[in-house]
Amino acid sequence: MKKIINITLVALMLFTATSCKDFLDTASPSVLDRESVFSSEESARAALYYGYETLRANRSLHSTGFFWHPVWGSDIEDSQDTYNEGSAGILQKWFYPLGTSTYNINTGEGTEVFTKLYETISVANSLISSFESLSNFGTIMSGEPNSLSDIYGQAVALRATCYWELCRWYGDIPHVLNAGEKAQGLTSRYAIYDYHVSKLIEVEPHMFRPGEGINRADVMNRTYVQGLIGRICLYNGGYATRRTDLGADFYTDAKGNVLSFEDWSVEKNQAIYGRRSDWKEIFAIAKQYLKMCADNPGSVVLHTTDPRGEGANGEVYNNPFQYTFHQMHAGDNVTLADESIYEIPYEALGGSDRPAYIGRPSTGGNGQAPCIACGQDRIQAHFYYGWFDNEDMRRDASVAVTGSTGQGEELIQSFDRSAWGKGSGPGTNKWDWNRIATPNTQSYGNSGINTSYMRISHVYLMLAEVYAALGEDANAKTYLGMVHHRAFPGNKDANFDQYIADCGSIYKAVIKERALEFSGEGMRRFDIIRTGILPEVAVENRKVMKTIIDGIRANGYYTFDNGNQFPAYIWTKMVDAKAEYGYRLTAQTPADKEDDPVLFPGWRGQHNNWGGIIPAYANQNMTNVAIKGLFKHIAPGSAEALALEADGYVQTNWGIDMLNYEDSYANKLFAGYSDADFAAKNPPIHLLPNTYQVLLNSGITNGYGFRQQ
Repeated sequence: MKKIINITLVALMLFTATSCKDFLDTASPSVLDRESVFSSEESARAALYYGYETLRANRSLHSTGFFWHPVWGSDIEDSQDTYNEGSAGILQKWFYPLGTSTYNINTGEGTEVFTKLYETISVANSLISSFESLSNFGTIMSGEPNSLSDIYGQAVALRATCYWELCRWYGDIPHVLNAGEKAQGLTSRYAIYDYHVSKLIEVEPHMFRPGEGINRADVMNRTYVQGLIGRICLYNGGYATRRTDLGADFYTDAKGNVLSFEDWSVEKNQAIYGRRSDWKEIFAIAKQYLKMCADNPGSVVLHTTDPRGEGANGEVYNNPFQYTFHQMHAGDNVTLADESIYEIPYEALGGSDRPAYIGRPSTGGNGQAPCIACGQDRIQAHFYYGWFDNEDMRRDASVAVTGSTGQGEELIQSFDRSAWGKGSGPGTNKWDWNRIATPNTQSYGNSGINTSYMRISHVYLMLAEVYAALGEDANAKTYLGMVHHRAFPGNKDANFDQYIADCGSIYKAVIKERALEFSGEGMRRFDIIRTGILPEVAVENRKVMKTIIDGIRANGYYTFDNGNQFPAYIWTKMVDAKAEYGYRLTAQTPADKEDDPVLFPGWRGQHNNWGGIIPAYANQNMTNVAIKGLFKHIAPGSAEALALEADGYVQTNWGIDMLNYEDSYANKLFAGYSDADFAAKNPPIHLLPNTYQVLLNSGITNGYGFRQQ
């Protein structure tokens, strides 16, 4: 990664001698001087890495999300904030409860992402145009992959990635393909998808996979391009809300043919929810390239065993799923996760916002142990308690019931919605300051944790989804099983067939598996949009959460179908884990330790050496929370409760706090898509509007009932 950043500095000399405005200037010598850019392979690669740097620097897109949009806007992920109709974040993620026409289009965070993505596109366009103007371009792009054909392919992939991001967030957008061309006017998103899939198919044979040439997974490689083709096709052939105010012939494919649609909804707000009628043809393309990717991913592997074995202090790791996220916490070690097809790397001072916004929470401040981590996303109770099989090793590695205080102590994540940084229920556990060997805690934005943009498990599940959608259930089951089984001890779930039966079909099992595999990673919201189930799950989620709260109110707990009980209260006490176990940062709960209140649930605790990193906390001993009754109701005042209290445990609020915030947890969850909307089959508005300044500069308009200024 340091090599990439250093080479990027060379590119800055080529590209940033002029202002950002010059990216739109067809006469800009810093962009279009082919002799400078291609005077050597190194200079061409440096120019490419400048494009990567603009994407990496666009942290709101892939590190925090649009105002944390994707990680607290689905039926399994939620906000830490109390419901507030004046909050731009609530309005965006809960489908505009006050209506789109009342939404202030210049409010909220992440509005600059639209412009920043076009900055990256501009860099890629300049590279692509320069390549295509070379006299020997045909020779470069013939035969086996070579260094220059690979660089060209990466530029094409970088541009396609940006357009995929733009279309899934904004819908129809300007489509700029030439160096110096200004981003103006609207193009059908389906024509954009078609074009870039075609272009990716063109460059794919001429690129290196990870492990070939000098390629690693920190650049957009052949394996990623094959996966990206599949990913774009799933959106291209999937459900989305589109505009009806642009004319009957606006929505075309890349060849200009007017498309027909299979629509679920009626028309409202000059919008309609459906998918293109030729989606099976699109999915057939996805199947071809995802299968190629799965058959030969290069050096990328899906771990089915954990290579770490036992830790130096006796920790039992034994969780191949968690190992992937362990590798992303390397900081200055510059390792990449073996399962990553494309991963965005960061150094300790490189600007990674994980886990500050998406990760295990901490109430600390900058310079504390650990650093501040508000962990804006929260995992909904029914997902944590009810969706996971109790043998599924992803549950504890994905969901954190405890956070940190900032003084080297573990802290229960209560359901008190007003408790900033330590409330609103469980957070995402995949990224944690405590798991970095030598964290830089001076600023919450410098964690040094990498962002995996695509993993091999994603490819397997996309392929399984496509197979299932096309009626090839046997093939779908094979790839579903590859991901599902590795989440269980011994790489085998003996109840796999029952799991599929309980889901109702192979297809539904694949979609559920994606939720289990990628929780907290910002995929579920888009999955429920593009698969057409968004209206149903928005309504169903409110009902489920209401039922849970009613159960706690009536009985003091709620029992899920898998037998887990979500109690009103738990019993906790602080303990000296290092003295008792030899370590503070726990790992996988050993099979014979599931009754241990410190080791279960697993993957929590505190950094083993905060004192060595931040001496002010060197003498901290009572660091870990022992928890009793997390999955089994203990009645207050019962003999069991009194015995625990005699042993130093304290009755601690858990599910009971949800009753004080019932609107936020249930009644008004996704309030912008009501039961009445579902009954009337109204289209959900899941897209973002553009700001007035963007509209002014690009000559485009907002749709879906949004304001124009």
